Amino acid sequence: MELMTITTTHYLLLSAVLFSLGVMGVLLRRSAIIVFLSIELMLNAVNLSFVALSKHMGSADGQVVVFFVMTVAAAEVAVGLALIVALYRSLGTTDVDKVHELRG
Repeated sequence: MELMTITTTHYLLLSAVLFSLGVMGVLLRRSAIIVFLSIELMLNAVNLSFVALSKHMGSADGQVVVFFVMTVAAAEVAVGLALIVALYRSLGTTDVDKVHELRG
């Protein structure tokens, strides 16, 4: 029985699948929470590709970029969830199709 080694290609394929699932979630779902989670999934897919390529190239540059992306994503979570809660309190729903009522 021969063991299969995981290569950079495997990580990049996984990253592409995760990113595609995130795009589908943004385009097909109506709940703001699911759209928000899909955006986070896309960010994590990009982070995975940065780390995989950083490891492949033998450089720490990709890992430094991931650190900053994770910092920005943490701030985005705080602001995004606050906006979703405010949206739910004002409209009683998180359906993104009803957000047009907020236009001036």
